[in-house]
Amino acid sequence: MELAKIREEIQNEVEAHREELIELSMKIHSNPEVGWKEHKASQWLSEYLEKQDFTVERGFCDLPTSFRARFGDGKPVIAFLSEYDATTETEHGCGHNVIATIGVGAGLGAKRLVELLGAGTILILGCPAEELLGGKVLMVERGAFEGIDVAMMMHPRGGPNRAGFRTTASITLNVEFWGKEAHAASDPWNGISALEALVLAFNNINGLRMHIKDGARVGGIITDGGKAANVVPGHAAGTFMVRATENAYLDELQKKVLDCFEGAAKATGARLEYRWGMRCEAMQNNNALMELCRTNMESLGGEVEDVADVAGSTDLGNVSVIVPSIHPFISICPNLLTFHSAEFAEAAASEDGKRAVIDGAKVLAWTAADVITQPDSLDRIKEEFARMQNQAK
Repeated sequence: MELAKIREEIQNEVEAHREELIELSMKIHSNPEVGWKEHKASQWLSEYLEKQDFTVERGFCDLPTSFRARFGDGKPVIAFLSEYDATTETEHGCGHNVIATIGVGAGLGAKRLVELLGAGTILILGCPAEELLGGKVLMVERGAFEGIDVAMMMHPRGGPNRAGFRTTASITLNVEFWGKEAHAASDPWNGISALEALVLAFNNINGLRMHIKDGARVGGIITDGGKAANVVPGHAAGTFMVRATENAYLDELQKKVLDCFEGAAKATGARLEYRWGMRCEAMQNNNALMELCRTNMESLGGEVEDVADVAGSTDLGNVSVIVPSIHPFISICPNLLTFHSAEFAEAAASEDGKRAVIDGAKVLAWTAADVITQPDSLDRIKEEFARMQNQAK
């Protein structure tokens, strides 16, 4: 069957589910759930996919709000990723209701492809807690992406469509200093200030900033600074985020940052306890796959901006270093919008936001058609991925 005919079949399939997909998007938008607690969204999406003849495994990877929906049993295996968590402050101010339903719609369109050709397998992976930079990290560790040839998802944005982005690698550091309480006026010499140790660590990090690479970031907050001004604090705590544009440099930067805290502990006599949180790798875009997607996005009309560098992080980075992956952006508003804002949340439920669900589903499903029907395209994708892995060693 000619690719043009396949594209038409995919488009018709997505259009046939237009109202249902938009309804799902609006339900998720109206019922925001934060990471690890997306029970309604996960249930709605799973139930809908079961009705569309997908085999759905709920609680996938032992994560209660994750799922895996599967159709077909051939090669290659194409995975569409759905995110559906909200934030406490701005609810769906990052538009994950759009991401969730683009992934589902793309799966429906690509399902039609598998039916027509009798080739390929379509997976839709429900990925919780992206805002907490956690869901995909655990899913990768637990083998969710083994055997997958290509992974794709699409994110909404204000402004023109965008081919993709480069993110920072990041990791959270939680620290505690333990000292000794004493009266701050009558016998401070008998105390050890945990707060002074934490403040000194902040100063050490400030002294480090000039000597780290461009694009690297270290930021933090004090979560416990003591109980009373007239008591030498016996406990202090903080949370820090360490970022780097390169995965290898994050390793190096982690050691330098930890030295700042260990030095403060030694200088003050306070005892340091620390734990590193889950780590997000920098996003590794597969350019061969991204160009296929970009061509499909351009076929809808309008500008498609080039890949951009951003200072933020995403747990899709962890997927991208083990599976060829892309993360394009689709417009939900003609004007630039700030992520995690009330304006973004409003746009995610607008008419443009609804259009983005359908257009995004078509683009990703068309890209799956390119991969499945053109073996040379998949060869280029895998060759590029192998080169990137070799360069990272």
